[in-house]
Amino acid sequence: MMIRTTSIRSQDDPLSLALRPPPTETESDRHTRLQQEAEARRISEQIDEELKADRKKWERSKGDVKLLLLGQAESGKSTLQKQFQLMYSPASLESERMSWRTVVYFNIVRSIKKILATLEVWDDIDDGTDSQSAVERQELGNDEFPVLGHSKLENQDVGPSVTPTPPSPIAAQPPGAVCIPTKASSIPELRFRLRSLERTEPHLADRLSGGVFPVGSGKGEVFVRSGWQARSIQKGQELVGKRPRRSMNQPSDSAKVGIPAQASDRPATSLSTLDADPLIEEVASMLEQSQDDIRTLWEHPVVRSLISNRKLKLDEWSEFFLNDIARISARGYMPSTDDILHARIQTIGVTEHVFDVDVHGRTVTWHLYDVGGARGQRHTWVPYFDDANAIIFVSPISAFDQYLEEDPRTNRIDDSLQLFTQICSNKLLKSVHLVLFLNKTDILRKKLERGLRVAKYILSYGERPNEYDPVVNYFRAHFQQVHRRNNENRRVLYVHLTNVTDTTATHSIIANVRDSIFRGYLKSAALV
Repeated sequence: MMIRTTSIRSQDDPLSLALRPPPTETESDRHTRLQQEAEARRISEQIDEELKADRKKWERSKGDVKLLLLGQAESGKSTLQKQFQLMYSPASLESERMSWRTVVYFNIVRSIKKILATLEVWDDIDDGTDSQSAVERQELGNDEFPVLGHSKLENQDVGPSVTPTPPSPIAAQPPGAVCIPTKASSIPELRFRLRSLERTEPHLADRLSGGVFPVGSGKGEVFVRSGWQARSIQKGQELVGKRPRRSMNQPSDSAKVGIPAQASDRPATSLSTLDADPLIEEVASMLEQSQDDIRTLWEHPVVRSLISNRKLKLDEWSEFFLNDIARISARGYMPSTDDILHARIQTIGVTEHVFDVDVHGRTVTWHLYDVGGARGQRHTWVPYFDDANAIIFVSPISAFDQYLEEDPRTNRIDDSLQLFTQICSNKLLKSVHLVLFLNKTDILRKKLERGLRVAKYILSYGERPNEYDPVVNYFRAHFQQVHRRNNENRRVLYVHLTNVTDTTATHSIIANVRDSIFRGYLKSAALV
């Protein structure tokens, strides 16, 4: 028997033949089949509509501006992102205001912990001598950039802050040493009274990080992922929901972390849902009760001397919060905008922030990407290079006397210049609008006014005046030199001297940057 095959001349549709219902189909089977076919058509049409919507969204997004904030850790990128948020989406910053309370408390507790640890290293006294780490004493050699030289040191096993071997309090004092008299029991007593507050530091760190501690991103630092604000509030609410009503004889949760029982007697306030978070409430109560001790410690002559002689090196935000401890430790504390701008927390990976920006009557959606700047996180930047329209590179020029947390042998100016070189020479970024923020000029001024000499850390600075303008011009010239060496497309480099915690000045600079980026974007899109 011959088997009939379908040819191109056949009028039969093989698919129709395959889908044709069987001759034995009952009425019930037919009803079920028709329902299934209708559902399949509905799903197919829904998929088609979603594809059309995605296509329209993609077409619209081609008009969006994608801005990357790049730079090393602690350069001020996240603070600049907050300024963008404050300028173009103030409601979003307001909605997360209370979550910054945890960060402020963490910053204060960590500062106190570092002060007490440094005092213990120096046996609670200061002999009046200036202290430098071995890295800082090392002579600078020749390098690719004459301003630099610390990154190629060898056979040095030192840390970035305190000297490993402190002097003995009973050792002979050097000629001219100034020993500051103090009561023998004053600092030990303060250490004892602040011990419970110090013990809350890992609990605050865990609340912020969610238990995430990435490898290779710094020593003892705390990192947060995108959306940490909402998660910290949610965690507090979960604890509130799980916390049973305790009797008078039952120990509180605070006792488990070394918090005095009387601290939990602080009346509740009506700040927000985060105010009910038991951990944050306990820390707030402890700060309220300990504010006099914190102020005494911060103003103690030995602490001031250790800071003056650079044996105690605190982050710049420490001074901001400790100087205002009375306000921050007060009952019902709500973080101010300045508090949020100064609060320090390191980010992991890349966080996207979307703003609708009005540029001369035209509303354009901006996608701002805030990246983690630690060495171990810089590989996460690359996927965002493909379609970036602009980059703001942030470099802290006040960091000439500092070293990377991840690598104590590398000067932070050295690392920033090398990173800027990589950005300027990257082929994916050759046509990207480039803006350079030489940041933390306020801190640079303070260091120079205190007599800190740039040439002591940057030998190539030589005999130039140790004044603000010559120092700024020196660093700016080196960044511009890097740009000229890697500028085949004759791209313009826009340089701004910034203090991104200064809201008024920063918003003015952002407006100028916005206009220049938008003009460059229109030219690249062949619209002008």
